[in-house]
Amino acid sequence: MRKISRPPNRGARLHADRAGSAERPLRHDLVDAAVLEACGLALSQGWLADRALERVLRRERKLWASERRAASEATYGIIRWRGQLEWLLGAGRPAEMPLLYALWLVRSTGLAAEEAGRRLGIPPKALQAVAGAEGRIAAIADPVERLSVEESLPRWIAERFAAEMGLAEARVLARAMNTRAPLAVRVNLLRATRDELARRLAGEGVGAAATAHSPWGLVLDGHQNAFQLASFKEGWFEIQDEGSQLLALAVGARPGKRVVDACAGAGGKTLALAMEMRSKGELQALDSDADRLSEAKRRARRAGVSNLRIRAIPAGAGAEEALADLCGTADRVLVDAPCSGLGTLRRKPDARWRLQPGEPERFAALQRELAARFARLLKPGARMLYATCAIGRTENEEVARFVEEELGLRPAPLAEPLGAERAAALGITGHQMKLLPHLHFTDGFFGALFEKAK
Repeated sequence: MRKISRPPNRGARLHADRAGSAERPLRHDLVDAAVLEACGLALSQGWLADRALERVLRRERKLWASERRAASEATYGIIRWRGQLEWLLGAGRPAEMPLLYALWLVRSTGLAAEEAGRRLGIPPKALQAVAGAEGRIAAIADPVERLSVEESLPRWIAERFAAEMGLAEARVLARAMNTRAPLAVRVNLLRATRDELARRLAGEGVGAAATAHSPWGLVLDGHQNAFQLASFKEGWFEIQDEGSQLLALAVGARPGKRVVDACAGAGGKTLALAMEMRSKGELQALDSDADRLSEAKRRARRAGVSNLRIRAIPAGAGAEEALADLCGTADRVLVDAPCSGLGTLRRKPDARWRLQPGEPERFAALQRELAARFARLLKPGARMLYATCAIGRTENEEVARFVEEELGLRPAPLAEPLGAERAAALGITGHQMKLLPHLHFTDGFFGALFEKAK
């Protein structure tokens, strides 16, 4: 059995910061205090992990860049591996935050138990759970329970993954979800080409490589805060997972058309659609959350988007009336529906502990409602992409079947908007696409393309 995995050299950042050729040791007392506070907010008070970490690091301005990276890595690591760490401690053992942190340091960085104990005030006896951990995990008789512990997943998620894709592939998927997601960005073609962005990033000291499938993407080396780069502030790029970029590409938005992003949120895919349209035509961004739409509008200004129209739509009663003027007028509709988010666990490790077993079914009911509502916006011959960032048939294939059988939309080939070569490389042969971390190195996404009869 392996130790908790991490990309090469990341653990070294917990011990030293390189400034030129000189090494600067971390101030562990400051890092540890930040980690314990952020984890406490996330695990004890229910904060989203990224918000908790942002709050702590924004206040602790005295931390060096290397210390911020170390605090971030440890916070996400503890949250990600919480299930396994608590299992090692045993039933009824209080999972106090310093103890979880000390166990994580030993398991993930190779730090000696004695040193981890000294740093966090943990008696050596309390860290005995580390001894023989691999053998204890390997001895679990129930294969689903072993998957749950080995990859630190709630049992119900391990059961779903194993039931739908088999135990072997479920293990590979879960392992991929326990690695750090790459920092992918989408070039804003309204400002620059991808090559021009790469050259500018190089001038800002940031390495970048082209994404494997998206024609718009770059993967950054991740050593700098991308939000602080001048190229970001001037609207040259947006941070967006490659899979999310591919879903936007699959919509087939074109200049001069009326395109509707029906669940726009803060506008990540909306801006990609506007770019595809060259900011020509009409792009309607709809959502029930007016605050998130305001964020989309702000981002659009930075990106130089001029064809965006935002509209808050009531979540329940009143939605149909609010959409009446758009019915039968849209050339393209994206329904990026609210979902369980099971495809984003590598990027949002805390989500696995917030989700409840019945949530995929609950979301599927809402997804069917939204698909029916926004399908009415299509004009004859127009197309709709139904999409989620979920993994599993309940929220994906079963809802797609509802769209086809109950709403009467017919499947449309994804090879058209994606391009035949790209679709083949992604393993797409029809109207559905399934992107998975262990196969495509993206977050988990599902998309199904449909067309309204002429």
